[in-house]
This record gives sequence, structure tokens and C-alpha cells, in this order.
Amino acid sequence: MRNPRTKNTSIALARLLTFRAAVLACMILIAFSGATLHAQFIYVDVYDFIDLDCPSGCVPIDLGQLTRWSDGNFYGSTFQGAGSNLGGTLFSFNPSNGTVNLAWQFTDNSTGFEPYAGLSLGSDGNFYGTTAQTNTTSTSVFRFTPPSTLTAIHNFIPPEGPAVTAPTQARDGNFYGVVGQATYRITYPGGVYQPLPGTIPLSGSYSPTPLVAALDGNLYATQWTYPNNGTIFRLTTAGKVKVVHTFDGAHGAVPTGLTLGADGNLYGTTFDGGANGTGVIFKFTLPSHKLTVLHSFSSLPGSGQNLDGAEPTNGLLAASDGYLYGATSLGGNNGCGTLFRISTSGSFTKLAEFPNFDCVDGGSLMPIATLTENTDGTLYGLLEQGTGEGNLYALVPSVPVHTIIYAGPIWVKPGVPVQILGDNLGEAVSVTFGGIEGTFQLGSNSYLTAIAPDNAVDGPIVVTLTNPAGEEQVQSQQNMHILPVINNLDPARGSPGSQVDIAGGGFLGATKVTFGGIKASSFTVTTPGLIQATVPAGAKTGKITVTTPNGKVTSTQKFVVD
Repeated sequence: MRNPRTKNTSIALARLLTFRAAVLACMILIAFSGATLHAQFIYVDVYDFIDLDCPSGCVPIDLGQLTRWSDGNFYGSTFQGAGSNLGGTLFSFNPSNGTVNLAWQFTDNSTGFEPYAGLSLGSDGNFYGTTAQTNTTSTSVFRFTPPSTLTAIHNFIPPEGPAVTAPTQARDGNFYGVVGQATYRITYPGGVYQPLPGTIPLSGSYSPTPLVAALDGNLYATQWTYPNNGTIFRLTTAGKVKVVHTFDGAHGAVPTGLTLGADGNLYGTTFDGGANGTGVIFKFTLPSHKLTVLHSFSSLPGSGQNLDGAEPTNGLLAASDGYLYGATSLGGNNGCGTLFRISTSGSFTKLAEFPNFDCVDGGSLMPIATLTENTDGTLYGLLEQGTGEGNLYALVPSVPVHTIIYAGPIWVKPGVPVQILGDNLGEAVSVTFGGIEGTFQLGSNSYLTAIAPDNAVDGPIVVTLTNPAGEEQVQSQQNMHILPVINNLDPARGSPGSQVDIAGGGFLGATKVTFGGIKASSFTVTTPGLIQATVPAGAKTGKITVTTPNGKVTSTQKFVVD
């Protein structure tokens, strides 16, 4: 008799291939009709974590997102291990053939047990993650380099823990995280663990969600503890914590995550509260800290009025088309939850529903992992439950939308290499940063390394590909933001009233220049890579600092005042 938990992976692959054939036929019809259509999405159950002995792990909570690496595969975590091991795993998913494979199995205290969180991809090309088990020395923050190298950076010892979210790389390049109520930093480069002074005010089983690095240089997250409605808190890179919003129930309760929108504001969901008590989608405006409800989900399951879904559990994806995408754990025609899209102004569209066969005894599927966007426009997500031990699913667009991804946060320094991930990158002939051409080095069809020039400005990265059909421009899913750098002072000494050329990059929009702490009364941003400043009266020998909308930078060399 066949084990009821066994499923042939070829079934999932057949689903993908069948759907791709249908998409191709659809595209041919569109091409001949000449009509302009918005991309539609079809739900595909790609992989079920129910094979005999869970060879890749089971229960993919993966709080965060599946994350693509330079080999073209996505990586994530499962809470339970393969075989008889219950320690959890890291797994890889190949989107080209739908296969899932074991990448790492947690088996001892040195690296921890039971990862609750997903993985963060740093600008160094490594993944960073945590394990959640709180036995002695079995909770850790680690670095993982595919295919199979994992290093524990720090082991948390009770009462530290649990570590339920992965650390997030901030604008300063370091990684920041939360363990229990405590906060910490992982230095970059170097990977040194440093406890921070800030503590979040409340802790609980749903607290906190992953930190999000915002354009103001701070990190934000949500947290909730019964019977409170939850809060949004801010963590500075100095380790200071401040609650910046408290949910009141009417505008949402039990927040389930934040994401950074293209407009620089934060967007998120709540599991509870709102007009019908089934959660909301909200906008959190920076720097005013104003919260606006964009959508309240409909009434409780069983009322017949919950077709748009209820109780979202996984936050939102800010996709390359400018929309926000998410999932609910209940509601819809099947009662199993829905997948939706919403604009930043609040226009809501239900895209698909989780099918009946993915419900477990009529229970919630718990899509805790946030959706992630592949470079062909396909959206991938995970169900903690589903058909047995969890599912990996896809929302496949009727018309592929080709984009690129970059490793690490959305900030880049001129002259510092950044890894770009995508498809057919072996055909690249140019890379631009905000329209300014940089240099690049090919790696493979799935990645290349590029360097922003001194005159780069904020904007998308665009890779131009060439093939027999002609040139194609592929754009990054988000805008890059150029950090200021100072490379040279010319001259390196002078008297008050004299002019100094400050050479570097990322200077566009500079708001202040100081000489030894004394503000320059006059300066001109000649190009994004050059500032001409006048030495102010009272200037002191010391370093020059330039402040821009993306942060400030201080010269390594001193300017000597005569």
C-alpha cells in the first residue's frame, strides 16, 4: 500500500510544464490579437513537503521570504528535519524544473535546531539566518554559503532566545536582529556578534516580524503579545528602540509584517482588527508615522461575505510592477485563503484562491512566508501546512515580466562591486545605475558583478542583453540608492575662503558640508561625484563630512586649515 505522505515530484513538474504550454498558447493569441492585457495569475502547487521521511524537511514556516542565489535556485528553511531528525533543514528550490533538495540538516547544538526564519541574502553573497530552539547553546545566528557550508556566528544561551527572525542588512552594511526581547548587530565585513542596548517592550510567540531597513537608515518591525493589539517599533543602528505606533484594533490588530514600498513608506498587514475583525492592509508613512488603512478584509468565515479573504499571516511583497502582493489564511470561495494584489492607493484585487486539496481537515494553511518575486515575474510562497507537511506554491503570470535582483540591501557605494542576479545574463552588454553606465564582469547566465560609477544616481539598475532577436533591457525590481563616498580632497589644505574640490560619489542632493565640524556656508554639487566647497571662517583642521539624503560620509584624510 502506498504511503499517504508520498508524492511523486514529477506530478508538480508536470503541472508547471502544462501551465507553461498554456501560457505560451495564450501569448501567441495575444500577439495576434494586438490587444493590451494586464497579466493574469494562475495558482500552481509546485511541491508538497510530504514525501516519505521528508527528504528536504517538513513544515516550511520560513518567516521571511524564499531567497534567490547566484546559482538560480531559491533557498529557504523548514522547521522539521529530514528522516528521523527533527532539527530542521535548509533547502534549495530549482524554479526551472520544480525540484526541491536538501541543502543543510541541523543535527547538533553547535549550529542550533529548528529554524523558524527564512534566510537573508547579504551583499557578500552569503545567506544569514537563525535557529529558534532554546535548549542550551542550540539557538544560533549563522552564515550559510551554498551548496553546503554553514558557520555559526553566535550561539545564544538561555535566557536569550528564541531567535525567530533572520538578521537584516541595513544601510550601514551591518546586519541587525532580534532575539527574544534583545537586539544585536553582526558586523560587516567580519561577522562579529555585538549585543545592542535596545530591547523591544513586549515579547511573545508572534513577536517580532523580520526587521525592514527603511530609507531613513533605521530598521522597523512589528510585534504582538496577547492581549495587546501590537506595535510598530524602530531600531536605530546605535541600538535604540522606540515604539512608533500602537495598534488600536479599529485600524488593525496583531500585525504580521512590514515591507518597504517604492515610495519609501512601509506597508503591512494585520491578522485581526479592522472593520470586520479579520485584519487589514495598511500604509505607514515615514517620517510622519501616520497609519492609513488601505483595505479591511471581509467578515468572518461562514458569513458568506468573506470572498476577498480573511486573516492575512505573512505581510506583503512590494513587486516590480508597483503593486503589493499577499495572502490570507482563511476566506474565499473555498474557505482556504486567498492571494491578492493591492495598489499603494488601496485598489484591491483577488488573484487566486488556495484550492480545497491544500486545506488540512478544514484548518488554516498558514502562509507565514511572504511571497517573493522571481526574475520572470512568477511569485513563489510557502504554506506551513497544506497537503500534509507544507507546500511550495507559485502564482504564474500569463505574460512573463523579466527583471533582475541584486544581493544585499538597496544601497550601493560607487566603486564597490554588487552582485546582480537574473536570467540570460551571459548576454549582457551594459549595466547602468540610474541611467549612468557602470562596469561589470560576467559570472554566469544567472549572475554578474557590477560596479556603480562615481556619477551614479538613485534609480533602477538596468542590464542590456543582446541576442539574435535584438536588444532587451531588464530592470531591477527596486530602485538602488547611492551612498556617498569621499575619495580625495584637492587641495588637502587651505585657508578660510579658499575652494576645495571634494571628489567621490553619491553627492546628488547633498544638504551639508562641514570642515572639522564647522558648517561650510557655500558649496556646489558640480556632479554626483564632485562637490566644490568654500572653507568656512572658523574652520578647524580635521576631516570633511558630507551629508546627503542617503546618509553622510566622512573623509579618511584630514583637511589642514592654514
